[in-house]
Amino acid sequence: MGLFLWGRLRYDIVAMLALMASLAAGTVAPEDAFRGFSDDIVIIVGSALVVSAAVSRSALIETALRWLVRKLSRFQVQLLVLVGSVTLLSALIKNIGALAMMMPAALKMAKKSGNSPSRYLMPMAFGSLLGGLITMVGTSPNIIVSQVRQDLTGQPFKMFDYAPVGLGLSLIGMVFLLLAYRLLPADRRTTATLGETVNIGNYASEATVPDDAPAVGKTIGAFLGMADGEVAVTGLIRADKRRQITLSDTVIEAGDILQLRGQPDGLERAASVGGLSLAGQDKVEELAVKTAVIEAVVQTSAPVIGKSAGAMRLFERHGVNLVAIARAGHRMTERLAQARLQPGDVVLLQGPLDVLPETITTLGLLPLAERELRIGSVRRDVLPVIILAVAMGLTAFGYVPVAVAFFGAALAMMLTGAISPEAAYEAIEWPILIMLGALIPVSGALQTTGGTDLIGTLLSGLATGLPAWGAVALIMVAAMAVTPFLNNAATVLVMAPIAATFAGTLGFKPDAFLMAVAVGAGCDFLTPIGHQCNTLVMGPGGYRFGDYARLGAPLSVLVVVLGTPLILAVWPV
Repeated sequence: MGLFLWGRLRYDIVAMLALMASLAAGTVAPEDAFRGFSDDIVIIVGSALVVSAAVSRSALIETALRWLVRKLSRFQVQLLVLVGSVTLLSALIKNIGALAMMMPAALKMAKKSGNSPSRYLMPMAFGSLLGGLITMVGTSPNIIVSQVRQDLTGQPFKMFDYAPVGLGLSLIGMVFLLLAYRLLPADRRTTATLGETVNIGNYASEATVPDDAPAVGKTIGAFLGMADGEVAVTGLIRADKRRQITLSDTVIEAGDILQLRGQPDGLERAASVGGLSLAGQDKVEELAVKTAVIEAVVQTSAPVIGKSAGAMRLFERHGVNLVAIARAGHRMTERLAQARLQPGDVVLLQGPLDVLPETITTLGLLPLAERELRIGSVRRDVLPVIILAVAMGLTAFGYVPVAVAFFGAALAMMLTGAISPEAAYEAIEWPILIMLGALIPVSGALQTTGGTDLIGTLLSGLATGLPAWGAVALIMVAAMAVTPFLNNAATVLVMAPIAATFAGTLGFKPDAFLMAVAVGAGCDFLTPIGHQCNTLVMGPGGYRFGDYARLGAPLSVLVVVLGTPLILAVWPV
């Protein structure tokens, strides 16, 4: 606990040290030291991360949201839709994934309406934390609490056992956030993006229209509407002839090559919704290796100056694909492969991750950043959502254990191509799993050695004379107080056994107290460091450390004051 609070060592290292210390002290037997890594908790959390990543890659939700963005103009309505959407999504996928999926829409709304992103992002982060309380898979603490209950009573919390309390707190929290957003500073400036820092204009790229593309038969105007106006069509090449003037009523045909201009993420989304293949994708897909997209600038002494990608045979000789070019103060009209590179050009290059850095150096380019773009990847819209729904249904009705259902769902995501095996492994937060695996036997030792009894007795002494609601509130406040300093999963591993012992000492059933631990550990509204969702919005929202308490402190009080009677109404002691 001291090392967690100190914060100089990473939480997974602290967990491993705690396991080794327990082995040295004899409180954990050597044969039990690594059983935590085979615990259902580790399997469920890892599988849920893969499933969440696959669902977040689906364009279905993103497309629906972008449609809403165009329809909404009033700030309060925008905030309601954003907070409500991220809250609902957080019940279905991991809350950090739901928030990451929704942030681009929020930033887009802020830019279009002239509002500061700080008015949107923190309410969304807090909404994602509240939404995570609704189902067992919404956040890691719920999964762990369910397993602790099974160990104590032989019966785990089921998928939707959290829903009555979670839905109630989510609705209460949403109302508060819609009214109290004024507590946030309206003058915070977002952290500058790379594009803004180096003044990168729109990129010029090309995309081929396959025979089965959704864009076939649609006019250019309709295609731009599908792409939400994030790109411009600067030319159309048909039968090797370029049409310089492209009218909005020009019908797109299979085999056409569209010359596009826009930001990288806009080009990616336009290619996705239109079913287009960005420049060189057929070659890259044949590589069957892990690829990445890197942004780089042409230096003044680069050997590529004055040469085109086609003349250099960039892909054949170097194994990289030129996706797009940006040139300050110049609107590019030539074909992408024929454009001669000049000093200061910014290019997007795609290729195998293991050769890109060396290739960029050889070409005389200066790397700016790796872009998180899934250019050329197949985005299966409905399938990930169906797989998730089946997994949740199987667990909700008790047909299969949660670990089996979500492990199977993660496997199904990979087999169907909803997520690649490489992306699945990247989605797993390995430090979290290491921490869980190492702390599970330590948490068990806390119980077998009488440690939880000792702390539970001390807490029960503090609760002497308190009614049941006071005891439940005490446990919730304790979990809330610890969570900013520990990882929320670690908080549950430590606090849940203590809460159960505390309840037994007072003669109460453990359910309400375990639920209070789950709520307390899932509701860190006071700091940017207690939960990843809070950290994620700090830079884009321009927040300072103290800004979180301005909105988070009254919300925390609201959760304790209204959450306690709600828990007791659903889980009587």
